[in-house]
Amino acid sequence: MAKRRLSYLLLFVLLMAVEAFIAVFVHDAFVRPYLGDELVVIGLYCFVRIFIPENAVLLPLYVFLFAAVVECSQLFHLAALLGLRSRFFQVILGSSFDVIDLFCYLVGCILLAGWEIWQRKRR
Repeated sequence: MAKRRLSYLLLFVLLMAVEAFIAVFVHDAFVRPYLGDELVVIGLYCFVRIFIPENAVLLPLYVFLFAAVVECSQLFHLAALLGLRSRFFQVILGSSFDVIDLFCYLVGCILLAGWEIWQRKRR
């Protein structure tokens, strides 16, 4: 189990490094807006898996719901309502709602669900 936790930790760190690279250096019309959103939910999944490495069949669904709530909170400008005006919170909570982001989160979580199914069949 410790090996699995370490694997998820390393994947999480790698994905966050990729996300940071994309945020700083990639200014295109596909990777940053679409692939980046899919990687976010995969990174979140890996983060949770560090603490719950097994027996969380519905985790991809929960990750999608969490991402959807965060995305929908952007409709109401949650960061501003909470008085969190720093750039850090603008990046973490986001600042503009986009239904396409929800679709990207869904695609990422479908990939994760496929991963879960494949892993279960392997065991």
